[in-house]
Amino acid sequence: MYPLSKKIGIVGGGQLGKMMILDAKRLGFYVVVLDPSENCPAHSICDKHIVKSFDDIEAYRELASCVDVITYEFEHINSKILQEIENSGHPVYPSPHSLEIIQDKKIQKDTIVKHGIKTPEYIAINNVEDIKVAGERFGYPLMLKARKGGYDGKGNTVVRNIDSIDKSYKKLGSGNIPLIAEKFCSFEKEISVLACRDIQGQIYVYPVAENIHIDSILDETLVPASITEESRVKAMEMAHSVMEVFSDVGMFCTEMFVTADGEILLNEVAPRPHNSGHYTIEGCYTSQYEAHIRSIVGLPIGDVSLRCPTVMKNILGSGIEGVSKITGIDKMYRDPFVKLHLYGKNISKPKRKMAHITAIGKTLEEAQTRVKNAYNEIEIKGE
Repeated sequence: MYPLSKKIGIVGGGQLGKMMILDAKRLGFYVVVLDPSENCPAHSICDKHIVKSFDDIEAYRELASCVDVITYEFEHINSKILQEIENSGHPVYPSPHSLEIIQDKKIQKDTIVKHGIKTPEYIAINNVEDIKVAGERFGYPLMLKARKGGYDGKGNTVVRNIDSIDKSYKKLGSGNIPLIAEKFCSFEKEISVLACRDIQGQIYVYPVAENIHIDSILDETLVPASITEESRVKAMEMAHSVMEVFSDVGMFCTEMFVTADGEILLNEVAPRPHNSGHYTIEGCYTSQYEAHIRSIVGLPIGDVSLRCPTVMKNILGSGIEGVSKITGIDKMYRDPFVKLHLYGKNISKPKRKMAHITAIGKTLEEAQTRVKNAYNEIEIKGE
């Protein structure tokens, strides 16, 4: 008999954690969240909330003491203490070892390249002179990235020419944090592929998703991606290869570029459910959140194939920072094939992810139209 009394710990109580919990509770699991925000999105639905800092080592030990397995919803956490917890006999998925590799973009890329997976060329940056060397090697523009801690465009900047090196270097801390420089990829499309590995080692690969970004923040995800069959196969094979590299348990997302000649290059890997995988809730037979929960507790994952063309669009906060006010839900819901996911963030800030819309259709164009119409009706802003 399967122990449905199993207790799950999640480091992070944001929207990804909340959506994990929704599936965990449907399956009868007890969930404990570690998050410093008293009113984080997951607070209202978890069984226990440890309101402590992500830097508090004792908070991780407290979490481990009251659950059977630990997972996390984002990477910028203490991998060392998670390794200590794992070594003491508490399962942590994905493993802290994978997390530590992925947290550092250079080490992540070194690991990927060593296994024959293609990524844009890169070098470590320790000073301004290294950026000049990168410019001579890669040409301009080139990408300058913080090796740790970046997300939604934060920690990245484009060095457009030799004259902008100093400005870009200062923007990323003037050497206070380790950096890498990457050859600028003139891509045709940005795509991502989700994959999940169960405890028995079986890998499940989701459809290829096409991602559209605005100001480095994900705006829309369209599935299936409008790419050639050859590129689709390459992308899914790359995601499968990434799972073999880490040989881990749980959801991983592989972000990729598609070049003009159809080549697939790896951009970054995330060891968790991903923003570009929101579409799976309505679009796939098994969502990324359910797959992740099922995998870390030892259950079979299920069918991850696409039900029908699906489009997801993020809703960011608008106006000023302030108490969240939502308008237009009634008008948006006149379309029966549109779903709204509100994250429950009490404070709206410009460009903060507040919610997302998903729409399905018989064709991708139909789903796109539905999302566009719904998006034009709804607004979340601060007051």
